[in-house]
Amino acid sequence: MKPTDFSKTLTDFLSCYLPAEKGVSLHTVCSYKDSFILFLNFLLNKKGIQANDVTLKMITKEIIVEFLTWIQTERNCRVVTRNVRLAAIHSFFRYLQYSHPENMLEWQKILSIPFKKSEKGTINYLTLDGIKLLLAQPDQQTAKGRRDLALLALMYDCGARVQEIIDLTPVMIRLDTPATIKLKGKGGKTRIVPLMNEQIALLKLYMSENKLFEPYANRYPLFHNSRNEKLTRAGINFILSKYAKLAREKSATLIPDKLSCHSLRHSKAMHLLQAGVNLVYIRDILGHSSIQITEHYAKIDSRQKREAIEKAYTDVVPQNNPSWIDNEDLLSWLKSFVK
Repeated sequence: MKPTDFSKTLTDFLSCYLPAEKGVSLHTVCSYKDSFILFLNFLLNKKGIQANDVTLKMITKEIIVEFLTWIQTERNCRVVTRNVRLAAIHSFFRYLQYSHPENMLEWQKILSIPFKKSEKGTINYLTLDGIKLLLAQPDQQTAKGRRDLALLALMYDCGARVQEIIDLTPVMIRLDTPATIKLKGKGGKTRIVPLMNEQIALLKLYMSENKLFEPYANRYPLFHNSRNEKLTRAGINFILSKYAKLAREKSATLIPDKLSCHSLRHSKAMHLLQAGVNLVYIRDILGHSSIQITEHYAKIDSRQKREAIEKAYTDVVPQNNPSWIDNEDLLSWLKSFVK
């Protein structure tokens, strides 16, 4: 079977251009790959076109717009997901402008498809009492419970993303003074985050129990499943959901109905902000690319807003009750008010 120009170009785009020339992370390549798998499924289910038969000439702006509509209407995806898929398509067709310039007009039409504006949801985070309740749920009498406590506490304490926790290895942990952890974030950027004494104690216990201090274990996953494989996103979400459910049974007000792993990251950011930590330090701990992203937490912190207002508040309300309150004849008072 002779490969089509679409199959060859897409292979070069995912295998060579993105990782080698553009230098994007493996996670971005996987996300783009998933977008094109979805696109090929759309072509098969809605247009009856097999993946082996797709050519570049078949792909038009109209087809892409129909695909994006299908994502939202039939797959019930949010605008954010629709925009993620469009970002992958835009990247591919920017690449095509240089590799296949003979169809430049059509590629530019596709690149003109705009991203949709989406409503920014409120940040979901736990109070300090909520975090304490959540971390009290793992059974520390079992090995799995001790692993889960170390994992969730570390995710909160460092404000780490899920993938950053998944990618951790023992060599990235320094437990000597000053204790630190190296996190590898988006775009391969690394940052060093200090560890607190309570977290150090949990990690020492967990790593000793699992022989992760041994030299041969330096590159093993820090957190692994029963098959000694690194945990997946779904696995970590399952762990969090299990303990969130237990905590919710004890106090539904402290644990919201929707709680994701990113909520722990948000919680850490809010608690640092409420403790008076400078936004620049919070930015560095979380690994944000700019201070503007971190400022979003300050905008939603109602407690700090209230405290700021209270500090600047001047009582301008009259303290004495108006005379008509003690006067049964309100009508007489109103008639004499302007005299």
